[in-house]
Amino acid sequence: MTLLAREAGPALAAQLLVYPNTDYRSDTPSMRDGTDPYLFNSTSVDWYWGHYLADPADGLDPLASPLRAPDLGGLPPALVITAEHDPLRDQGEQYADRLSQAGVPTTVTRYPGMIHGFFAMTGTLDAAGVAHAQAADFLSRAYSTVSS
Repeated sequence: MTLLAREAGPALAAQLLVYPNTDYRSDTPSMRDGTDPYLFNSTSVDWYWGHYLADPADGLDPLASPLRAPDLGGLPPALVITAEHDPLRDQGEQYADRLSQAGVPTTVTRYPGMIHGFFAMTGTLDAAGVAHAQAADFLSRAYSTVSS
C-alpha cells in the first residue's frame, strides 16, 4: 500500500507493520525453523499465499512482496513489530532494515518469546498490551505531526 501511495497518493503519515509478510519467496532461518505443526508455520504461509495470489508469479511483484522493491525511499515512517517464534520474523526485520537503509525513519521491535498472532492476545499475554501501547504511541506521534 505504501508503494502505491508513494506513486499516486494519498500521502501517508505512517506505516504500522505487525509481523509483516514482505516476500513471497522468503527462505530465511525463521521460515525454515517455524515448523511447529500446532503454531503458525511455513505451511500456513504457503496456504494463505495460495489464497491471496491469483497466480504464483504475482508474488514476485513488489506490490505483493515489498521486500523485492528496488527502492523503498520516500515511504512514511515505520514501526515494525515482530515475534521471536514467528516464521515471518526475519523478513519483517529485513524489511525494516531496508527501510532504514533507504532513509525511512524506522523502529523495529522483536518481542521475545512471542509467536505469530500474539498482538491479538491482549487478554492473555502482557506482551500484547505492551505492543499495543507501542503501536498507539507511534501512531499518535505520527498523526500529531500531520495535524500540526
